[in-house]
Amino acid sequence: MEKDQFDWQLPLEDYGRFPRRAEAGETAAGASAAPRWGGWARRALAFSIDLAMVAAFSALLVYLTYVAYSVGLAANRRTLSLHNAAPFWRLSLWGCFFLGAWYFILFHAVAGKTIGKWLLGLRVVGQNCAPITYRQAVKRCIGYLISAVFGLGFLWILVSRERRGWHDHIAGTWVIRDRAGGRTA
Repeated sequence: MEKDQFDWQLPLEDYGRFPRRAEAGETAAGASAAPRWGGWARRALAFSIDLAMVAAFSALLVYLTYVAYSVGLAANRRTLSLHNAAPFWRLSLWGCFFLGAWYFILFHAVAGKTIGKWLLGLRVVGQNCAPITYRQAVKRCIGYLISAVFGLGFLWILVSRERRGWHDHIAGTWVIRDRAGGRTA
C-alpha cells in the first residue's frame, strides 16, 4: 500500500471509536494508519463554501419562483405588490430551506462529501469508515439545526478528541481527511 493511500477497512474499537490500537504482535509499520480528523477550521471553511453554493442555488430558485409567480399574476391581470407578495415569499423561503436540506442530505448520502468537503479533502464516514446511509444523512442535517443553537454544537468540535460536533454524535458519523480524493493539503 502506498503511503498516501487510505485504508478504508479500519476496524473500530468499542462503540465505533477511532483510532484502533495495534494488535498483539503487530509492529508500528504493520499497523493501519489511524484516520486524520477533519479539524474545525477546515470544516468551517468547507461549510462556508457549501453555504455559498446553497445561497447561489437559492438565488436561482427565488428568481425562477418570481418569474413563475409574476406570470401567474399577469394571467389574472395583476402585478406583484406588497399586498400579494406574502405567498411568494413563503414559497421562496420554504423552497430555499428544502433546497439546503436536500443539498446536504444527498451529497453526504451519495458521495460522503459535499462540494466544500471535496475541495478541502474531507469525507463523512460512519462506523468502520463505511459510507453513511440516507438515515444518517438526515439525522446529520437535523443535527446541524441543533448544533446551530448558539453555535455550541459546532464549537464542540474544538474540544472533542475525535473532532466531532453534536450533529456527528447524533448521526453516528465522523469527518476525516480523505486521502483518496479531493484536494488535500
